Amino acid sequence: MRPETGMASPLQLLFNFMWFLIIAHVVMSWLINFSVLNLRQPLVAQLWDGLNRLLEPIYGQIRRFLPNTGALDLAPIVAIFLLYTLEYLLRAYTGLM
Repeated sequence: MRPETGMASPLQLLFNFMWFLIIAHVVMSWLINFSVLNLRQPLVAQLWDGLNRLLEPIYGQIRRFLPNTGALDLAPIVAIFLLYTLEYLLRAYTGLM
């Protein structure tokens, strides 16, 4: 193992964790909108609030550059695309991961 690849595992863990959070947020938003989950339940409300607090700063920065599409939020798709692009660039140009 080369010395510069020592960061590979923590970075891969971070990328996987962010990907999981974004997917969980998207799925949970669908379940809330289709009345499968109820925000009046304390556990659901806490999970939803926690995911929003973690991801809204990222989504807010992305939404500044996206056109207004009404009810369709493209920020999670762009965030996943940026995560994969960043991971690819780290692999291709630094040898990490």
